[in-house]
Amino acid sequence: MAPNDPKQGGGFFSSIASTFSNFTKSVNGLLGYEGLEVVNPEGGTEDAEEEAKRGRWKQEDQDSYWKMMQKYIGSDITSMVTLPVIIFEPMSMLQKMAEIMEYSHLLDLADKCEDPYMRLVYSSSWAISLYYAIQRTWKPFNPILGETYEMVNHGGVTFLAEQVSHHPPIGAAHAENEHFTYDLTSKVRTKFLGNSVEIYPLGRTRVTLKRDGVVLDLVPPLTKVSNLIFGRTWIDSPGEMIMTNLTTGDKVVLYFQPCGWFGAGRYEVDGYVYNAAEEPKILITGKWNESLHYQNCDTEGEPLPGTELKEVWRVAEAPKNDKFQYTHFAHKINSFETAPKGLLASDSRLRPDRYALEKGDLSKAGSEKSRLEEQQRAEKRKRGANGDQFTPKWFDITSEIHPTPWGDLEVCEYNGKYNEHRAAIDSSSTSTSKEIDVSSVEFNPWQYETGTSS
Repeated sequence: MAPNDPKQGGGFFSSIASTFSNFTKSVNGLLGYEGLEVVNPEGGTEDAEEEAKRGRWKQEDQDSYWKMMQKYIGSDITSMVTLPVIIFEPMSMLQKMAEIMEYSHLLDLADKCEDPYMRLVYSSSWAISLYYAIQRTWKPFNPILGETYEMVNHGGVTFLAEQVSHHPPIGAAHAENEHFTYDLTSKVRTKFLGNSVEIYPLGRTRVTLKRDGVVLDLVPPLTKVSNLIFGRTWIDSPGEMIMTNLTTGDKVVLYFQPCGWFGAGRYEVDGYVYNAAEEPKILITGKWNESLHYQNCDTEGEPLPGTELKEVWRVAEAPKNDKFQYTHFAHKINSFETAPKGLLASDSRLRPDRYALEKGDLSKAGSEKSRLEEQQRAEKRKRGANGDQFTPKWFDITSEIHPTPWGDLEVCEYNGKYNEHRAAIDSSSTSTSKEIDVSSVEFNPWQYETGTSS
């Protein structure tokens, strides 16, 4: 670690992590609920009680859900709790996984780059760019087993995701263009803390840059969602992100500052690109909701004389007053503009609960969500009765076990069958590029033909 570690202070960076890492306040004097903590990210400790009255929940709903959720404190609630659609966004988790492709041009630049350290600047900036989307406070729908999401028409990228396991919930994704391939196995783990939840990214992310065959590995920080029930929900991701060049041993370590009093440090990220000998070569600084800059540095982590900060990434302008805080790219993900010809009937866009929520019909969204969940349970019962196993179509669950800071992960591998499927569709004279009428296509991720009527 360089002398000027952004977590330790000094030199170019001035860390506020140790000063502002703890500013929650119990509001049980107001609400009568022992252990309940509410955090206002824009204030201090004295306004926590007032903050508890804010948020999207009605008072009677707050009380009801708090009483229901208390028994889960300390537990992993990834798929054990049924939640109301009022807190959902009209997007599946598989679609949200695709949002990392918004700034895929940064990986194109990394592939073209001759400088091995600038290659990591571009690649890590691509990884950081996702956090602008992660800060949305609406929950995506949990994917149905066998659900898929396909995306084309963006930077030459073909993206595919599939829900390969329901218990535990595991999603797999593969993306590719002429410059890179991207492979993800995602198995989220959570810890419910009362009015907040910690989300541990138990996954494996690999990027291969095609020109030189460089393989990059990404380990992101955990994410904490505060004020789930009481107060205005907000999201932070304090801790380290590490991207390692597995080919050369070079790496980048970026530190996400925790949000402190009156928002101090919120969004800030600082760190260095290191060579294989762990000597700092380039410093990176910025805010994950605005922009990132880089500058060459000496072995002490100080900027080199005659150099200046240069911008490597800036967030694209987002729609004003969007109900779900969507970016323009998020809207594209939900649209059929990014759907390929012959879209799979298991695609997330076709989910009736998602579509109803997008149209503002919460009642129908709730009933359709319940119907899909019951169909999924019916399929599970039928598999058990028949002695069958669920087999993913586009990914294989391998015997490889990948260690992460939060536990071991069964790695999923893209099997290449989707390439054959797309080639057949693209060469078919019966395929058209007409816009899909969502009302005419039934969402069908089911293993059995009778699944939709169970």
